[in-house]
Amino acid sequence: MQVIKEFHFVDELALNNHQHILRPATRAIVTQGRNILLLHTERYRDYSLPGGGVDHGESLQQALVRELQEETGARAIEKITPYGLIREFRPNYKQDGQIIEMLSYCFTCEIDDQFDQQNLEDYEIANGMTVHWIDIDKAIAYNKQTMAESDKKGISIVRETFLLEHIAENLLNPSCG
Repeated sequence: MQVIKEFHFVDELALNNHQHILRPATRAIVTQGRNILLLHTERYRDYSLPGGGVDHGESLQQALVRELQEETGARAIEKITPYGLIREFRPNYKQDGQIIEMLSYCFTCEIDDQFDQQNLEDYEIANGMTVHWIDIDKAIAYNKQTMAESDKKGISIVRETFLLEHIAENLLNPSCG
């Protein structure tokens, strides 16, 4: 899958002198016109694509389907197509001296109009994670406002906002269709 962006949240010295832990993840891009299926996290005041870590022995497509079903309740997930890869190098706040190399494999897909109940993990519930169809431009503006004003934002909002802008420009741009 083609790398569309690389982020470095650590300096060059740390990057070269710390142990790297690889963390593969998937991100689902589901659109209807200019609306996109996103997760809003109240704790961080951000919108993000559904997705998460790939479990041991799981294919990227299996992880994408599992995460999309768990986080949104989506059903009948079809036409899974590679979109692009985001690489991130970030500090491991749980283990000093380690760098997490996050690989976010992004896929477009289609889902059924009906949703089952979400099956969120405890921390996702505690963080106030809810699923929404939202105009992509509104989601981008919301994330940018959070980036400018909030002291609670996490590193992931940088990736998510870049992805939303990339999707809006390259996938949903009216002049392309």
